[in-house]
Amino acid sequence: MVTANRIGVTMSDEVDLALVQACDLERRYGEGATEVHALRGVSLDVLQGQLVAVMGPSGSGKSTLMHILAGLDKPTSGSVTIAGTEITGLDDARMTRLRRDHIGFVFQFFNLLPMLTAEENVLLPLTIAGEKPDRAWLDQLLAKTGLNERRKHRPSELSGGQQQRVAIARALVGKPTILFADEPTGNLDSKTGGEILELLRDSTRDYGQTIVMVTHEARAASIADRILFLADGLIVKELTSADPAQVLEVMSTLQS
Repeated sequence: MVTANRIGVTMSDEVDLALVQACDLERRYGEGATEVHALRGVSLDVLQGQLVAVMGPSGSGKSTLMHILAGLDKPTSGSVTIAGTEITGLDDARMTRLRRDHIGFVFQFFNLLPMLTAEENVLLPLTIAGEKPDRAWLDQLLAKTGLNERRKHRPSELSGGQQQRVAIARALVGKPTILFADEPTGNLDSKTGGEILELLRDSTRDYGQTIVMVTHEARAASIADRILFLADGLIVKELTSADPAQVLEVMSTLQS
């Protein structure tokens, strides 16, 4: 049975395993007649090792939710806790440190630096932080992402799928507490997108990585442990271990 106020936590769950906790998130833009309610009181927990997909029609609030969970935006009211730290009141310097220590990002567009090699792009977060890489972990990560033979290639010499693999390795190299993925397959063909989804799924199984993924693709959502559906700024439904047909059925009801 799901508790009344918090999506995803049952009476038998260990709440201390919740790496991300959101409570009563509201986000409003504008004032008066032009005011828009992007989120209307969203609460959820993301447990350690889960892959959670967020879906919803255009304008449902899914991207706003992810940006607030990741500390890229602040809610109008409500709170977010990551790894035991309440983030909504942090100043810019402390928020930057928290993102560096706990958060990885993968976006639809790869955001690689064209003058750097694949390996240098992967190591960029550690380079910026002045940290030395764990070479054994780097070698394992590049092997897992299929980049061993592409270490010295620059982005212009890589396919779209290879560039996204670099972006995923870059997000994982610092062993983040949680990885946020925003439409990670949205700029890829079907076959390559499937390979990227398999890579994300494997990271939860092999490394215990926790992932929150915003997507509009039923196939992408179907790899998730949980799928949260947003409409009009609210979580209106949750599915677990759903196939693409079930996802499409829910989406059709939300868009009708």
